Amino acid sequence: MKLYSDEELSKILDTPVFHLIGQTADQLGVECYVVGGYVRDIFLERPSNDIDVVVVGSGIKVAQALKERLGRKAFLSVFKNFGTAQVKFKEKGGNIIEVEFVGARKESYQRGSRKPIVEDGTLEDDQNRRDFTINALAICLNASRYGELVDPFDGLYDMEDGIIRTPLDPDITFSDDPLRMLRCVRFASQLNFFIEDETFNALVRNKERIKIISGERIQEELNKILMSKVPSKGLYDLHRCGLLQLILPELTALDIIEKGPNGRAHKNNFYHTLEVLDNVARHSDNLWLRWAALLHDVGKPKSKRWEPLAGWTFHNHNFIGAKMTPEIFRRLKLPMDTKMKYVQKLVDLHMRPIVIADEIVTDSAVRRLINDAGDDIDDLMTLCEADITSKNEVRKRQFLENFRLVREKLSDLKERDFKRLLQPVIDGHEIMQMFNLQQSPKVGILKQTLKNAVLDNVVPNEREPLMALLEKTAAEMGLHKNPCSDALQNN
Repeated sequence: MKLYSDEELSKILDTPVFHLIGQTADQLGVECYVVGGYVRDIFLERPSNDIDVVVVGSGIKVAQALKERLGRKAFLSVFKNFGTAQVKFKEKGGNIIEVEFVGARKESYQRGSRKPIVEDGTLEDDQNRRDFTINALAICLNASRYGELVDPFDGLYDMEDGIIRTPLDPDITFSDDPLRMLRCVRFASQLNFFIEDETFNALVRNKERIKIISGERIQEELNKILMSKVPSKGLYDLHRCGLLQLILPELTALDIIEKGPNGRAHKNNFYHTLEVLDNVARHSDNLWLRWAALLHDVGKPKSKRWEPLAGWTFHNHNFIGAKMTPEIFRRLKLPMDTKMKYVQKLVDLHMRPIVIADEIVTDSAVRRLINDAGDDIDDLMTLCEADITSKNEVRKRQFLENFRLVREKLSDLKERDFKRLLQPVIDGHEIMQMFNLQQSPKVGILKQTLKNAVLDNVVPNEREPLMALLEKTAAEMGLHKNPCSDALQNN
């Protein structure tokens, strides 16, 4: 992060939009501040498009007055029930600017609801209700104090130390709005910060309150955690504070190590899963591939068996996990469309390339895999390569080398099958026999006509329709069919 003086902040905010907002507030005689994530991201040197403005007075009135100053190029949306308004307009450079306005307020909550009782308040009241100190910073936009930072909870120091902490009592903060518990973990994961001890202990004490939060809100935060650079950090924090058990018990069920009669134990599949997830995250920003990594082994607890000769086995855990996937998506209000089916398919197929790589890589096995995986074959291979977390470096290298061979075989088969499917079933040699021709440009024209017809999907790559097209084209070129050709074909 980078520290800035008030003078430097005024230069950073030296843009038409912030000056217009400040001038509008001055005209109405009210204080206004840019707050929250936009201010935080200035110091973290991260880009941000979310501009939130707090007005000590009516945020809606300032938004309406700003709309009048901007004229027809601006759009105003007012949400009276929430006391907020949004102004959207296009800058000269073409950038779309959205500014959210709200009046400063203080809030109180009833235990059974996240919906606060709202009253008008001061800037201090408004900062008190913020979730974390790093989100409670405000910069004044009024001309007399333009660029002045207001940081009552030392949020700058917390950013400098990499700490997530609540402004007030964390038990009250999390009990009032339990979604803040997930936001706490999410910010720690996204920013690679640590959760301050008392704040973390409050997560543990208030975890049951998460039950009043809807699946939609939970999955929004989970998705953001999964999309962070090292998603295992957020999942680990959720697990150790007890929230993950309430949100994804199928995942925490993996955090167990059992020993067989001979003392032989299996690996901890929870930490293995986190490692696989991080491996995938290093290679792909595909959210749903990350979900597949997260769920790829959830079928193991139900399939776990001790077999005297083989030790611990998890036969069909991929099939069981695939059956569990729709239930998990439904509970978390995740999309039940092609995205769920994609995750389900990868969970189901994730053992197939491993089996192939552990044996002789045959064309038929790889071709069946291509058929079953379809367009998702590359993502499946990424997941399977990420799944190799063995601490035995020799075995790990062997698997990865075999996977390289599988990828080569995939590429080779795709190319060969593509050529085979698009190569007309009637070749040049047969054309020469059919029309009693020597190698010549006419043969090339007839071959190209058939090939173009197949490539353009004019006719299917089947003998009868291609033969009809060939004879028609040859007749137009003045070529006559060899009477003996039919007999040669039948022989």
